[in-house]
Amino acid sequence: MENRLKNKKSNNPDVWTAIQHLQKAIAAGGVDPKLLALVHLRVSQINSCSACVYASVAGGKKAGDTDERLHNVAAWREAPFYTAVERAALALAEAATRLQDGAHGVTDEIWEEANAHFTEEQIGAINLEIALTNFFNRINRTIKEPAGKTWS
Repeated sequence: MENRLKNKKSNNPDVWTAIQHLQKAIAAGGVDPKLLALVHLRVSQINSCSACVYASVAGGKKAGDTDERLHNVAAWREAPFYTAVERAALALAEAATRLQDGAHGVTDEIWEEANAHFTEEQIGAINLEIALTNFFNRINRTIKEPAGKTWS
């Protein structure tokens, strides 16, 4: 697969500055970077964005996560490797992402479970991570961004 855009950064410096500000806001939300990488990975798997799957695995490893956990996040409900906190975040990520599938979205039950584990600031950061990942996934799928870059 060959990328349709050759020079993304120089063509849109304001966009990249805005994205950096969003990433700083997410980082300031007090959520474990390993958890954010799991959320990014699960959303990217749902959207079939190979570039972001690749980058989120690299980010998860950099944050100290294991291959075992990263390779099993697609089956997080059945796999024994995730905490209740992580499961709440992954459920929120899936529900917010699967809107395109005609799903119900974030139900009160999913929201209440997330609210039981996270502060409002953390939920805000997780929601922003979900939204930004969906944003990247859609752009990457449109421009055919290949896997193999970590953007770090």
